[in-house]
Amino acid sequence: MTVKKTGRSTFFIVVALIALFAVSTVTGLDYIYGDNTTTVIKGVDDIRLGIDIKGGVDVTFAPAGDYDATDAQLDAATEVIKTRLATLGINDNELYSDGKSDRIIVRFPWQAGESNFDPEAAVKELGEMAELTFRKGDEYDTDAEGNITPTGDIVINGSDIDSAGYTQQPDASGNYEWVVTLKLNTDGTSKFGSATSELAGTSTPISIWMDSTMISAPTVNNAITNGNAVITGNFTSESAKKLADQINSGALPFKIETKSFKTISPTMGEGSLDAILLAAVIAFALIAIYMIVLYRVPGLVAVIAICGQIAGSLAAVTGWFGFQPGATLTIPGIAGIILAVGMGVDANIITGERIKEELRSGKSTDAAIRVAYKRAFSAILDGNITNVIIAIILMGAFGVPSSFFSKILNRTIFFMFGATAEGVVYSFGFTLLVGVICNFIFGVFASRLMVTSLAKWSDKKALYGGDGK
Repeated sequence: MTVKKTGRSTFFIVVALIALFAVSTVTGLDYIYGDNTTTVIKGVDDIRLGIDIKGGVDVTFAPAGDYDATDAQLDAATEVIKTRLATLGINDNELYSDGKSDRIIVRFPWQAGESNFDPEAAVKELGEMAELTFRKGDEYDTDAEGNITPTGDIVINGSDIDSAGYTQQPDASGNYEWVVTLKLNTDGTSKFGSATSELAGTSTPISIWMDSTMISAPTVNNAITNGNAVITGNFTSESAKKLADQINSGALPFKIETKSFKTISPTMGEGSLDAILLAAVIAFALIAIYMIVLYRVPGLVAVIAICGQIAGSLAAVTGWFGFQPGATLTIPGIAGIILAVGMGVDANIITGERIKEELRSGKSTDAAIRVAYKRAFSAILDGNITNVIIAIILMGAFGVPSSFFSKILNRTIFFMFGATAEGVVYSFGFTLLVGVICNFIFGVFASRLMVTSLAKWSDKKALYGGDGK
Protein backbone atom coordinates (compact mmCIF):
# COMPACT_ATOMS: atom_id res chain seq x y z
CA MET A 1 0.00 0.00 0.00
CA THR A 2 1.42 3.40 -0.91
CA VAL A 3 1.31 6.57 1.10
CA LYS A 4 -0.90 8.29 -1.50
CA LYS A 5 -3.75 5.84 -0.81
CA THR A 6 -3.77 6.62 2.92
CA GLY A 7 -5.76 9.67 3.98
CA ARG A 8 -5.64 11.82 7.08
CA SER A 9 -8.65 10.11 8.64
CA THR A 10 -7.09 6.63 8.34
CA PHE A 11 -5.24 6.96 11.64
CA PHE A 12 -8.40 7.72 13.59
CA ILE A 13 -10.35 4.95 11.85
CA VAL A 14 -7.67 2.36 12.68
CA VAL A 15 -7.38 3.58 16.29
CA ALA A 16 -11.18 3.45 16.69
CA LEU A 17 -11.32 -0.10 15.32
CA ILE A 18 -8.49 -1.25 17.60
CA ALA A 19 -10.15 0.41 20.60
CA LEU A 20 -13.53 -1.16 19.80
CA PHE A 21 -11.91 -4.55 19.32
CA ALA A 22 -9.96 -4.26 22.59
CA VAL A 23 -12.99 -3.15 24.61
CA SER A 24 -15.20 -5.93 23.24
CA THR A 25 -12.45 -8.45 23.99
CA VAL A 26 -12.15 -7.34 27.60
CA THR A 27 -15.81 -6.77 28.46
CA GLY A 28 -17.53 -9.18 26.08
CA LEU A 29 -21.08 -8.65 24.88
CA ASP A 30 -24.28 -10.05 26.37
CA TYR A 31 -27.92 -9.29 25.76
CA ILE A 32 -30.95 -10.15 27.85
CA TYR A 33 -34.22 -11.28 26.32
CA GLY A 34 -36.83 -12.03 28.96
CA ASP A 35 -35.21 -14.23 31.58
CA ASN A 36 -32.52 -15.49 29.23
CA THR A 37 -29.05 -14.02 28.93
CA THR A 38 -27.25 -14.75 25.67
CA THR A 39 -23.51 -14.27 25.34
CA VAL A 40 -22.59 -12.91 21.91
CA ILE A 41 -18.92 -12.27 22.66
CA LYS A 42 -17.04 -13.77 25.60
CA GLY A 43 -14.92 -11.40 27.69
CA VAL A 44 -11.85 -11.98 29.82
CA ASP A 45 -14.05 -12.96 32.77
CA ASP A 46 -15.14 -15.98 30.74
CA ILE A 47 -11.59 -17.29 30.28
CA ARG A 48 -11.02 -20.69 31.80
CA LEU A 49 -7.81 -20.45 33.82
CA GLY A 50 -5.44 -23.42 33.88
CA ILE A 51 -4.84 -25.80 36.75
CA ASP A 52 -1.56 -24.04 37.53
CA ILE A 53 -3.39 -20.75 38.15
CA LYS A 54 -6.77 -21.63 39.62
CA GLY A 55 -6.66 -25.34 40.31
CA GLY A 56 -9.21 -27.82 39.10
CA VAL A 57 -10.81 -31.17 39.61
CA ASP A 58 -9.68 -34.79 39.60
CA VAL A 59 -12.48 -37.14 38.55
CA THR A 60 -12.42 -40.91 38.30
CA PHE A 61 -14.89 -42.44 35.87
CA ALA A 62 -15.73 -46.14 35.57
CA PRO A 63 -18.20 -48.29 33.64
CA ALA A 64 -21.63 -48.07 35.18
CA GLY A 65 -22.94 -51.03 37.13
CA ASP A 66 -21.10 -54.33 36.81
CA TYR A 67 -20.00 -53.77 33.23
CA ASP A 68 -16.49 -55.13 32.60
CA ALA A 69 -14.85 -53.00 29.93
CA THR A 70 -12.01 -54.32 27.81
CA ASP A 71 -8.73 -52.45 27.45
CA ALA A 72 -9.72 -51.53 23.90
CA GLN A 73 -13.04 -50.09 25.09
CA LEU A 74 -11.31 -48.09 27.83
CA ASP A 75 -8.86 -46.69 25.28
CA ALA A 76 -11.74 -45.81 22.95
CA ALA A 77 -13.62 -44.09 25.79
CA THR A 78 -10.46 -42.18 26.73
CA GLU A 79 -10.09 -40.91 23.15
CA VAL A 80 -13.74 -39.81 23.07
CA ILE A 81 -13.36 -37.83 26.31
CA LYS A 82 -10.06 -36.37 25.08
CA THR A 83 -11.75 -35.17 21.89
CA ARG A 84 -14.63 -33.73 23.90
CA LEU A 85 -12.22 -31.81 26.11
CA ALA A 86 -10.57 -30.35 23.02
CA THR A 87 -13.98 -29.39 21.61
CA LEU A 88 -14.74 -27.48 24.81
CA GLY A 89 -11.41 -25.65 24.53
CA ILE A 90 -10.02 -27.38 27.65
CA ASN A 91 -6.44 -27.92 26.45
CA ASP A 92 -4.96 -27.99 29.96
CA ASN A 93 -5.89 -31.48 31.09
CA GLU A 94 -4.50 -34.83 32.11
CA LEU A 95 -6.30 -37.94 30.97
CA TYR A 96 -5.36 -41.60 31.18
CA SER A 97 -6.98 -45.00 31.62
CA ASP A 98 -6.18 -47.76 34.11
CA GLY A 99 -7.06 -51.10 32.54
CA LYS A 100 -6.39 -53.09 35.69
CA SER A 101 -9.11 -51.36 37.66
CA ASP A 102 -11.40 -50.27 34.80
CA ARG A 103 -10.93 -46.59 35.58
CA ILE A 104 -10.54 -43.39 33.56
CA ILE A 105 -8.90 -40.52 35.43
CA VAL A 106 -9.46 -36.97 34.21
CA ARG A 107 -7.92 -33.79 35.60
CA PHE A 108 -9.03 -30.46 34.18
CA PRO A 109 -9.34 -26.83 35.39
CA TRP A 110 -12.36 -25.20 36.94
CA GLN A 111 -14.93 -23.58 34.74
CA ALA A 112 -14.76 -19.79 34.55
CA GLY A 113 -16.62 -18.43 37.59
CA GLU A 114 -17.04 -21.86 39.16
CA SER A 115 -16.38 -22.05 42.91
CA ASN A 116 -17.93 -25.35 44.02
CA PHE A 117 -17.27 -28.59 42.19
CA ASP A 118 -20.27 -30.67 41.26
CA PRO A 119 -19.31 -34.09 39.80
CA GLU A 120 -22.60 -34.36 37.95
CA ALA A 121 -22.02 -30.96 36.36
CA ALA A 122 -18.52 -32.06 35.36
CA VAL A 123 -19.89 -35.13 33.60
CA LYS A 124 -22.51 -32.98 31.91
CA GLU A 125 -19.88 -30.48 30.79
CA LEU A 126 -17.80 -33.22 29.22
CA GLY A 127 -20.96 -34.13 27.34
CA GLU A 128 -23.30 -37.03 27.57
CA MET A 129 -21.74 -38.48 24.41
CA ALA A 130 -24.75 -40.76 24.07
CA GLU A 131 -25.47 -43.06 21.17
CA LEU A 132 -27.06 -41.38 18.17
CA THR A 133 -29.47 -43.54 16.17
CA PHE A 134 -31.83 -42.98 13.25
CA ARG A 135 -34.76 -45.41 13.42
CA LYS A 136 -37.74 -46.37 11.29
CA GLY A 137 -40.85 -45.02 12.93
CA ASP A 138 -41.15 -43.35 16.30
CA GLU A 139 -42.43 -46.20 18.44
CA TYR A 140 -41.01 -46.99 21.85
CA ASP A 141 -41.68 -49.08 24.96
CA THR A 142 -41.97 -47.78 28.51
CA ASP A 143 -41.22 -49.93 31.56
CA ALA A 144 -42.75 -49.68 35.05
CA GLU A 145 -40.19 -47.05 36.10
CA GLY A 146 -40.94 -44.85 33.11
CA ASN A 147 -37.75 -45.65 31.23
CA ILE A 148 -38.11 -45.35 27.47
CA THR A 149 -36.63 -47.83 24.97
CA PRO A 150 -36.97 -47.09 21.24
CA THR A 151 -38.19 -50.10 19.25
CA GLY A 152 -37.83 -49.08 15.62
CA ASP A 153 -35.24 -50.71 13.39
CA ILE A 154 -31.97 -48.81 13.33
CA VAL A 155 -31.24 -47.14 10.00
CA ILE A 156 -27.86 -45.61 10.87
CA ASN A 157 -25.91 -44.83 14.04
CA GLY A 158 -22.93 -42.73 15.02
CA SER A 159 -20.44 -45.03 13.30
CA ASP A 160 -22.09 -44.27 9.94
CA ILE A 161 -21.47 -40.53 10.25
CA ASP A 162 -18.31 -38.97 8.84
CA SER A 163 -18.79 -35.46 10.28
CA ALA A 164 -21.42 -33.13 11.71
CA GLY A 165 -21.94 -29.39 11.63
CA TYR A 166 -24.64 -26.84 12.36
CA THR A 167 -26.20 -24.05 10.35
CA GLN A 168 -29.45 -22.18 9.70
CA GLN A 169 -31.91 -23.02 6.96
CA PRO A 170 -35.48 -21.98 6.15
CA ASP A 171 -38.31 -24.14 7.47
CA ALA A 172 -41.65 -24.83 5.77
CA SER A 173 -42.98 -21.39 6.71
CA GLY A 174 -39.91 -19.56 5.45
CA ASN A 175 -38.48 -18.79 8.88
CA TYR A 176 -34.88 -19.70 9.54
CA GLU A 177 -34.15 -22.40 12.11
CA TRP A 178 -30.98 -23.99 13.46
CA VAL A 179 -30.28 -27.50 12.24
CA VAL A 180 -27.51 -30.07 12.57
CA THR A 181 -26.02 -31.22 9.28
CA LEU A 182 -24.54 -34.68 8.80
CA LYS A 183 -22.10 -36.01 6.24
CA LEU A 184 -22.44 -39.79 6.04
CA ASN A 185 -19.68 -42.22 5.16
CA THR A 186 -20.03 -44.80 2.38
CA ASP A 187 -21.91 -47.36 4.51
CA GLY A 188 -24.11 -44.68 6.04
CA THR A 189 -24.95 -43.24 2.63
CA SER A 190 -26.03 -46.65 1.36
CA LYS A 191 -28.12 -47.47 4.45
CA PHE A 192 -29.78 -44.05 4.62
CA GLY A 193 -30.48 -44.06 0.88
CA SER A 194 -32.22 -47.42 1.10
CA ALA A 195 -34.31 -46.42 4.13
CA THR A 196 -35.41 -43.06 2.73
CA SER A 197 -36.27 -44.65 -0.62
CA GLU A 198 -38.50 -47.13 1.23
CA LEU A 199 -40.22 -44.52 3.43
CA ALA A 200 -40.47 -41.62 0.96
CA GLY A 201 -44.06 -40.46 0.58
CA THR A 202 -45.33 -42.57 3.50
CA SER A 203 -46.51 -41.46 6.93
CA THR A 204 -43.74 -43.41 8.67
CA PRO A 205 -41.07 -41.00 9.94
CA ILE A 206 -37.40 -41.59 10.61
CA SER A 207 -36.96 -40.77 14.29
CA ILE A 208 -33.68 -39.47 15.66
CA TRP A 209 -32.62 -40.56 19.14
CA MET A 210 -29.85 -39.76 21.58
CA ASP A 211 -29.99 -42.85 23.78
CA SER A 212 -33.62 -42.92 24.97
CA THR A 213 -34.41 -39.29 24.09
CA MET A 214 -36.12 -38.64 20.77
CA ILE A 215 -34.83 -35.42 19.24
CA SER A 216 -37.14 -35.28 16.25
CA ALA A 217 -39.13 -37.51 13.92
CA PRO A 218 -39.33 -35.94 10.46
CA THR A 219 -41.26 -37.59 7.65
CA VAL A 220 -39.43 -38.48 4.45
CA ASN A 221 -40.55 -36.59 1.37
CA ASN A 222 -37.85 -37.79 -1.02
CA ALA A 223 -35.10 -40.38 -1.05
CA ILE A 224 -31.78 -39.01 0.20
CA THR A 225 -28.93 -40.75 -1.57
CA ASN A 226 -26.18 -38.09 -1.60
CA GLY A 227 -24.89 -38.84 1.89
CA ASN A 228 -26.11 -35.57 3.42
CA ALA A 229 -28.71 -35.54 6.20
CA VAL A 230 -30.23 -32.85 8.39
CA ILE A 231 -31.46 -33.06 12.00
CA THR A 232 -34.22 -30.62 12.93
CA GLY A 233 -35.65 -30.19 16.41
CA ASN A 234 -36.21 -26.63 17.64
CA PHE A 235 -32.49 -26.08 18.18
CA THR A 236 -30.82 -22.90 19.34
CA SER A 237 -27.34 -22.10 18.02
CA GLU A 238 -25.87 -23.40 21.30
CA SER A 239 -27.84 -26.67 21.37
CA ALA A 240 -27.17 -27.32 17.67
CA LYS A 241 -23.45 -26.78 18.20
CA LYS A 242 -23.49 -29.01 21.26
CA LEU A 243 -25.15 -31.88 19.41
CA ALA A 244 -22.78 -31.51 16.44
CA ASP A 245 -19.82 -31.55 18.82
CA GLN A 246 -21.13 -34.66 20.58
CA ILE A 247 -21.58 -36.46 17.27
CA ASN A 248 -18.10 -35.46 16.11
CA SER A 249 -16.53 -36.59 19.36
CA GLY A 250 -18.24 -39.98 19.10
CA ALA A 251 -20.26 -42.01 21.56
CA LEU A 252 -18.79 -43.76 24.54
CA PRO A 253 -18.62 -47.54 24.12
CA PHE A 254 -20.25 -47.92 27.54
CA LYS A 255 -22.08 -45.79 30.08
CA ILE A 256 -19.83 -44.18 32.68
CA GLU A 257 -20.41 -43.05 36.23
CA THR A 258 -18.40 -40.96 38.67
CA LYS A 259 -16.55 -43.09 41.21
CA SER A 260 -14.63 -40.38 43.02
CA PHE A 261 -13.66 -36.75 42.76
CA LYS A 262 -11.42 -34.27 44.50
CA THR A 263 -10.23 -30.74 44.01
CA ILE A 264 -6.73 -29.88 42.83
CA SER A 265 -4.86 -26.96 44.35
CA PRO A 266 -3.17 -24.62 41.88
CA THR A 267 0.57 -25.17 41.47
CA MET A 268 1.20 -21.43 41.19
CA GLY A 269 -2.04 -19.76 42.29
CA GLU A 270 -4.06 -16.71 41.31
CA GLY A 271 -1.65 -14.62 43.36
CA SER A 272 1.02 -15.52 40.82
CA LEU A 273 -1.33 -14.40 38.05
CA ASP A 274 -1.86 -11.05 39.76
CA ALA A 275 1.91 -10.62 40.12
CA ILE A 276 2.45 -11.50 36.45
CA LEU A 277 -0.22 -9.03 35.33
CA LEU A 278 1.20 -6.25 37.52
CA ALA A 279 4.70 -6.88 36.19
CA ALA A 280 3.35 -6.89 32.63
CA VAL A 281 1.58 -3.55 33.14
CA ILE A 282 4.72 -1.94 34.58
CA ALA A 283 6.88 -3.37 31.78
CA PHE A 284 4.41 -2.20 29.14
CA ALA A 285 4.37 1.33 30.60
CA LEU A 286 8.18 1.50 30.56
CA ILE A 287 8.30 0.15 27.00
CA ALA A 288 5.70 2.68 25.89
CA ILE A 289 7.70 5.56 27.34
CA TYR A 290 10.90 4.24 25.75
CA MET A 291 9.32 3.82 22.32
CA ILE A 292 7.68 7.24 22.28
CA VAL A 293 10.81 9.07 23.49
CA LEU A 294 13.12 7.28 21.05
CA TYR A 295 10.93 7.08 17.94
CA ARG A 296 8.25 9.77 18.54
CA VAL A 297 5.33 9.25 16.14
CA PRO A 298 6.34 5.69 15.08
CA GLY A 299 6.81 4.93 18.78
CA LEU A 300 3.29 6.15 19.62
CA VAL A 301 1.89 4.08 16.78
CA ALA A 302 3.86 1.06 18.02
CA VAL A 303 2.22 1.35 21.45
CA ILE A 304 -1.25 1.43 19.88
CA ALA A 305 -0.37 -1.55 17.67
CA ILE A 306 0.90 -3.56 20.64
CA CYS A 307 -2.39 -2.89 22.45
CA GLY A 308 -4.18 -4.35 19.44
CA GLN A 309 -1.83 -7.34 19.42
CA ILE A 310 -2.51 -8.07 23.10
CA ALA A 311 -6.25 -7.73 22.49
CA GLY A 312 -5.98 -10.16 19.56
CA SER A 313 -4.18 -12.74 21.71
CA LEU A 314 -6.81 -12.47 24.45
CA ALA A 315 -9.60 -12.65 21.86
CA ALA A 316 -8.25 -15.97 20.61
CA VAL A 317 -8.18 -17.31 24.18
CA THR A 318 -11.73 -16.16 24.98
CA GLY A 319 -13.19 -17.50 21.74
CA TRP A 320 -13.97 -14.03 20.32
CA PHE A 321 -13.46 -15.41 16.83
CA GLY A 322 -16.36 -17.59 15.78
CA PHE A 323 -14.31 -20.30 14.05
CA GLN A 324 -12.72 -21.59 17.27
CA PRO A 325 -14.13 -22.01 20.80
CA GLY A 326 -11.29 -20.47 22.79
CA ALA A 327 -8.67 -22.08 24.97
CA THR A 328 -7.55 -22.54 28.54
CA LEU A 329 -5.11 -19.88 29.72
CA THR A 330 -2.14 -21.25 31.65
CA ILE A 331 0.98 -19.51 32.93
CA PRO A 332 3.02 -20.88 29.98
CA GLY A 333 0.23 -19.50 27.79
CA ILE A 334 0.75 -16.07 29.32
CA ALA A 335 4.47 -16.50 28.65
CA GLY A 336 3.59 -17.11 24.98
CA ILE A 337 1.64 -13.84 24.86
CA ILE A 338 4.52 -11.94 26.46
CA LEU A 339 7.08 -13.47 24.09
CA ALA A 340 4.91 -12.53 21.09
CA VAL A 341 4.60 -8.98 22.44
CA GLY A 342 8.38 -8.86 22.65
CA MET A 343 8.53 -9.86 19.00
CA GLY A 344 6.04 -7.08 18.26
CA VAL A 345 8.23 -4.54 20.02
CA ASP A 346 11.23 -5.78 18.03
CA ALA A 347 9.29 -5.41 14.78
CA ASN A 348 8.44 -1.79 15.56
CA ILE A 349 12.02 -1.06 16.65
CA ILE A 350 13.31 -2.43 13.35
CA THR A 351 10.87 -0.23 11.43
CA GLY A 352 11.58 2.82 13.58
CA GLU A 353 15.33 2.49 13.07
CA ARG A 354 14.81 2.06 9.34
CA ILE A 355 12.78 5.27 9.20
CA LYS A 356 15.53 7.14 11.04
CA GLU A 357 18.18 5.77 8.67
CA GLU A 358 16.21 6.78 5.59
CA LEU A 359 15.62 10.26 6.98
CA ARG A 360 19.35 10.66 7.68
CA SER A 361 20.10 9.69 4.07
CA GLY A 362 18.18 12.75 2.92
CA LYS A 363 14.83 11.25 1.90
CA SER A 364 11.58 13.05 2.50
CA THR A 365 9.37 11.86 5.34
CA ASP A 366 6.88 10.14 3.01
CA ALA A 367 9.65 8.41 1.06
CA ALA A 368 11.47 7.38 4.25
CA ILE A 369 8.32 5.78 5.68
CA ARG A 370 7.53 3.95 2.46
CA VAL A 371 11.05 2.59 1.96
CA ALA A 372 11.53 1.76 5.66
CA TYR A 373 8.43 -0.42 5.89
CA LYS A 374 9.31 -2.16 2.64
CA ARG A 375 12.88 -2.96 3.71
CA ALA A 376 12.01 -3.83 7.30
CA PHE A 377 9.34 -6.36 6.32
CA SER A 378 11.79 -9.07 5.24
CA ALA A 379 13.67 -8.86 8.55
CA ILE A 380 10.40 -8.95 10.51
CA LEU A 381 9.16 -11.90 8.45
CA ASP A 382 12.36 -13.89 9.00
CA GLY A 383 12.28 -13.28 12.75
CA ASN A 384 8.64 -14.23 13.13
CA ILE A 385 8.49 -17.20 10.80
CA THR A 386 10.84 -19.14 13.09
CA ASN A 387 8.43 -18.60 15.97
CA VAL A 388 5.54 -19.77 13.78
CA ILE A 389 7.39 -23.00 13.03
CA ILE A 390 8.20 -23.54 16.72
CA ALA A 391 4.59 -22.86 17.75
CA ILE A 392 3.22 -25.28 15.15
CA ILE A 393 5.62 -28.02 16.27
CA LEU A 394 4.65 -27.52 19.93
CA MET A 395 0.94 -27.59 19.11
CA GLY A 396 1.40 -30.67 16.95
CA ALA A 397 3.58 -32.57 19.40
CA PHE A 398 1.69 -31.74 22.59
CA GLY A 399 -1.84 -31.10 21.37
CA VAL A 400 -4.85 -33.37 21.33
CA PRO A 401 -4.40 -36.03 18.62
CA SER A 402 -7.57 -34.86 16.85
CA SER A 403 -6.25 -31.29 16.40
CA PHE A 404 -5.20 -30.04 12.96
CA PHE A 405 -1.46 -29.77 13.59
CA SER A 406 -1.34 -33.05 15.51
CA LYS A 407 -2.94 -34.91 12.62
CA ILE A 408 -0.30 -33.55 10.23
CA LEU A 409 2.78 -33.95 12.42
CA ASN A 410 1.85 -37.24 14.06
CA ARG A 411 1.47 -38.81 10.63
CA THR A 412 4.82 -37.54 9.36
CA ILE A 413 7.17 -36.90 12.29
CA PHE A 414 5.90 -37.92 15.73
CA PHE A 415 4.15 -41.19 14.86
CA MET A 416 6.96 -43.25 16.45
CA PHE A 417 6.58 -41.51 19.82
CA GLY A 418 2.87 -42.09 20.40
CA ALA A 419 0.24 -39.51 21.31
CA THR A 420 0.79 -36.89 23.98
CA ALA A 421 -1.42 -34.10 25.27
CA GLU A 422 0.47 -31.77 27.58
CA GLY A 423 -1.93 -28.87 27.84
CA VAL A 424 0.49 -26.34 29.32
CA VAL A 425 2.95 -26.80 26.43
CA TYR A 426 0.13 -26.64 23.90
CA SER A 427 -1.12 -23.46 25.55
CA PHE A 428 2.31 -21.84 25.12
CA GLY A 429 2.41 -22.80 21.43
CA PHE A 430 -1.15 -21.60 20.87
CA THR A 431 -0.69 -18.13 22.35
CA LEU A 432 2.71 -17.75 20.67
CA LEU A 433 1.26 -18.57 17.25
CA VAL A 434 -1.71 -16.25 17.73
CA GLY A 435 0.58 -13.47 18.98
CA VAL A 436 2.85 -13.72 15.95
CA ILE A 437 -0.14 -13.58 13.59
CA CYS A 438 -1.47 -10.53 15.45
CA ASN A 439 1.99 -8.99 15.20
CA PHE A 440 1.74 -9.01 11.41
CA ILE A 441 -1.80 -7.64 11.48
CA PHE A 442 -1.24 -4.84 13.99
CA GLY A 443 2.54 -4.34 14.15
CA VAL A 444 3.08 -4.29 10.39
CA PHE A 445 -0.11 -3.61 8.46
CA ALA A 446 -2.01 -1.41 10.96
CA SER A 447 1.17 0.42 12.03
CA ARG A 448 1.98 1.34 8.44
CA LEU A 449 -1.51 2.69 7.89
CA MET A 450 -1.33 4.83 11.03
CA VAL A 451 2.18 6.21 10.40
CA THR A 452 1.52 7.09 6.77
CA SER A 453 -1.77 8.72 7.79
CA LEU A 454 -0.09 10.88 10.45
CA ALA A 455 2.52 11.92 7.90
CA LYS A 456 -0.34 13.63 6.05
CA TRP A 457 -0.86 15.90 9.06
CA SER A 458 2.78 16.76 9.58
CA ASP A 459 5.90 15.59 7.77
CA LYS A 460 8.43 17.19 10.11
CA LYS A 461 11.38 14.82 10.25
CA ALA A 462 11.91 15.45 13.97
CA LEU A 463 8.54 13.80 14.68
CA TYR A 464 9.74 10.58 13.07
CA GLY A 465 13.15 10.27 14.68
CA GLY A 466 15.04 12.41 12.20
CA ASP A 467 17.40 15.28 12.98
CA GLY A 468 15.70 17.81 10.75
CA LYS A 469 12.66 19.96 11.34
